[in-house]
Amino acid sequence: MTALALEHVSHAFGRNVVVDDFGLTVEAGEIVCLVGPSGCGKTTVLRIAAGLEPLQSGHISIGNRIVADANRKLDVPPDERGLGLVFQDYALFPHLSVADNIGFGLKGMGRDERRRIVAGLLDQLDLDRYERVYPHTLSGGQQQRVALARALAPGPGVVLLDEPFSGLDTTLRGQIRDQTLHLLKSREAATLLVTHDPEEAMALGDRIALMREGRLVQVGTPGDLYLHPVNAFAAGFFGEVNRIAGIVREGAVATPFGEIAATRLPEGKAVEVLIRPEALQVKRIGAGTRPHHPAIVAAARLLGEVSMVHLQVESGDWANRHFHSRMAGSFLPTENSVVDVALDTSRTFVFPAADTK
Repeated sequence: MTALALEHVSHAFGRNVVVDDFGLTVEAGEIVCLVGPSGCGKTTVLRIAAGLEPLQSGHISIGNRIVADANRKLDVPPDERGLGLVFQDYALFPHLSVADNIGFGLKGMGRDERRRIVAGLLDQLDLDRYERVYPHTLSGGQQQRVALARALAPGPGVVLLDEPFSGLDTTLRGQIRDQTLHLLKSREAATLLVTHDPEEAMALGDRIALMREGRLVQVGTPGDLYLHPVNAFAAGFFGEVNRIAGIVREGAVATPFGEIAATRLPEGKAVEVLIRPEALQVKRIGAGTRPHHPAIVAAARLLGEVSMVHLQVESGDWANRHFHSRMAGSFLPTENSVVDVALDTSRTFVFPAADTK
């Protein structure tokens, strides 16, 4: 069942159009991450859904209820939309304890029921010890969990989160992000989460909606956007790529690591080939073995779970060009050694040159 629907939503600040004919649905129990570069309009979309920005065009539904319709001049106030909201600054009440912050929105119920809900969330988020303390005594991660608990306490059908982990350090962000994922899933709330971090979107989202300059570029699962990007912008947003300019010749494009099929593009078309680093599989060369696609190792660095191998091609149109290969585990060939490179074409993309900006 669709829990949140935005249809034909547009918004401008003066003459600056920041959201342009935007449409997106979020199903019950689904987490959708709205991503894009700074200034693309994603936070404005969230604020419009929450009722914090007036709807200028289009309409918004929560469940079976229309909460905003520009044509009908309908705009239900934020506190009447049945939403849970979590912002970047958490917006906790400094004069209320952790328990009272969480229970703030629990109106019209008995004391015992209110305590049961608050206690359950405190337990789920490992905040039991902080029930009676005040927000200013908590760490950033603890404050984030309190804000999330307060948003979920009334049992909203839809939760909106705006960059909720941006103020946390890298290690803590991963821990809190994982905890948030499991809590949201256990509550079966429809969630729309805004982030500028593609890794975060892929870690949290059942689906991802990618924006650019106010418009949706692509919507799909993390796998869809990473493995089947619709254009070069989408491919580059979700991870590093090696870029090569080329021309379509007889249904293919030449690269220093072999040809890439381009049968859907016309002969002579100028294109850009995008190769993910993990698509370049490096092999050491045994004595007396001739490499199929040779490259020289400029550097090799262990990055934890993967190794980054910097490659340089010495011949052809790509002479002195550098490429990055990402290899699993510890793979550190000697600097200046010659290696053989195999290309995984499933992680290589070809787009018309006009589409690569």
